[in-house]
Amino acid sequence: MATWQQFEREAGELASVVRARFEASKSHVLATLRKDGSPRVSGTEVDFQGPDLSFGSMLGAVKALDLRRDGRCAIHAHPHDDGDAKVAGVAVEITDPDEKRAYTTGDEPPGDFHAFRLDLHEAVLTSVEDNELVIRLWHPGQPVRVIRRK
Repeated sequence: MATWQQFEREAGELASVVRARFEASKSHVLATLRKDGSPRVSGTEVDFQGPDLSFGSMLGAVKALDLRRDGRCAIHAHPHDDGDAKVAGVAVEITDPDEKRAYTTGDEPPGDFHAFRLDLHEAVLTSVEDNELVIRLWHPGQPVRVIRRK
C-alpha cells in the first residue's frame, strides 16, 4: 500500500504541486465503478490526515456502496490553469471507531458517515508549458516519468 506520505518521500516536488491543486478547491470529482462495471462520477472532498489522503461520504451513498464492493477509484482535482491533478488507487474504508475519529475534520455531516483512505497507485499532473502538453506521472517505487507532447 502506498500512502500520501510515501508519495511525498519518493516524489516530493510533484506531491507538493498535486496537493496544492487539491487544496485550492473544496470539491473534486470521484470516479467509482458501478455493479455492472460502468463508471460513476460523484462530487467529493479530500483531506490529508496523517500519512494519507482521505475522503468521506454520507452514510449509504451510492459512491460509498460502489467503493465497498470494489475500491478502485480515481479522484480528479477541480481543474485550474496551474495544471490538472489526478490520483488513483484503491479506497480502503476506515471502520474502527478510534481510527475513524482520527480522520475526522469537523466538516462531516451530523450522524454517522463513511470514511476512506486512498491506497495510492498513481498520481498525475498534466499541464501546458511552452505550447507542449507535459504529463508528470508517479507510481509507487518508481521515479517520476515526464511525457511531453507537442
